[in-house]
Amino acid sequence: MITAGTLIVATLVLGAGTFAFRWAGPVLRARIDLPPRAEKLLAIAAVVLLAALVGTAALLDGAEFAGIARPAGVTVGGVLAWRKAPFVVIVLAAAGTAAVLRLLGVP
Repeated sequence: MITAGTLIVATLVLGAGTFAFRWAGPVLRARIDLPPRAEKLLAIAAVVLLAALVGTAALLDGAEFAGIARPAGVTVGGVLAWRKAPFVVIVLAAAGTAAVLRLLGVP
C-alpha cells in the first residue's frame, strides 16, 4: 500500500529531477557543440513529436476513433494558428466548432 510519505517523497524526487533537466539544458548548451546537421535533426524531431501528439489527441479517444467533431475543431484551431490569430480566438473557435458539430449530432 502506498502511504502519504511515499507520495511526498516521489513528488519531491520527480520535482528535483525535472528541475535538474531544465537547469542542465542551458548550462550544457554552452559546453557541448553539436554539428549543424544534428541541430537541424533535433529541431525537426521536436516538430514531428509535437505533430504526432496533436494527431493522436485529435483523432483518438483512448483506443477508439474520437469522431468527426474533435478533428474538425482541431483543424479550425490549426488554421487559425497558422493565420496567426490571437490564442483566445483559436481556443474559442476550435471549442465552438466541436461543440456546434456535437450539438448537430455529429459524433
